Amino acid sequence: MKSERTKVEFPLWRKKVDSSLFQHNGTTIPKWACRMWDLETVFPGRKGKKDEQSNITIVFNKKSFVGQITCSWPTKRADKVYRLWFEDDLKGELKEIFLMSCMRDIEDRLRSTREIEIEKNIPFWEFLDIEFDQNNKTILMTAHYTQEPVFPELFRRLTDSPALKRIDDELTGKGEFRIYKQDWRPREDYETEIGADNIIYMLIDTAKKLIYIGEAENLIRRFNAGHPTINEWDYYRYDVLPPMPKKQRVAFERMLIRLFASVLHNKREVPTMAISNYRLTNEKIDT
Repeated sequence: MKSERTKVEFPLWRKKVDSSLFQHNGTTIPKWACRMWDLETVFPGRKGKKDEQSNITIVFNKKSFVGQITCSWPTKRADKVYRLWFEDDLKGELKEIFLMSCMRDIEDRLRSTREIEIEKNIPFWEFLDIEFDQNNKTILMTAHYTQEPVFPELFRRLTDSPALKRIDDELTGKGEFRIYKQDWRPREDYETEIGADNIIYMLIDTAKKLIYIGEAENLIRRFNAGHPTINEWDYYRYDVLPPMPKKQRVAFERMLIRLFASVLHNKREVPTMAISNYRLTNEKIDT
């Protein structure tokens, strides 16, 4: 899908979406764009990510993000190198918009051999328009061209799924203790969840103002089994825990139930601050 630009306010760099955006949270700015944006004047001298003078604002999809433009001079380079950096929240937005490029990047990293360039093997290109407002040190990003996924809903689910996040972490060497957090979703979505195993979850009944906290080895099987104390729940969310024995997962669940009991009305008359008119429906609450 192509976005026709009726108005471009600032000097524009039309960048091909590549793996650098997804793997490194940034990209090298080409020399011609550095000259066009006069980065030598706006960011004089060498600057790293921790230098406050390198900070910029990035606007994408009507949202603002924190970013940096850094300057270095590698020993084997004839000139300075400027790079644009951003945080994980913007990378998440880019993954959602450029679904096909994101999936191709993961496919490339999963392959045991890279004898053939992935872009030649799976040929398509997506483009991101990048403008720079010098006076306000603001980068404006606009999706110029996106490749429509063959199965758009499946791709959308995969991009945000714990399964794909786990694969991405393994490929980038992030082996530390990680919890994959998910947002609230409507009840009708749960049977399409991918990778929702070893979880702590919450159910909410927005009409009756009820909340339930539970744990499960598998989300779909547990939800299919039913919840007598909150039959008419309409939204759910969950967090995927790192591999651990069931008793540890249950310990997390018990801790959260007791925590919520301390701030919500509950069935065991646990002393509570009752900060909301929602009520915790769990029967088992540690005292």
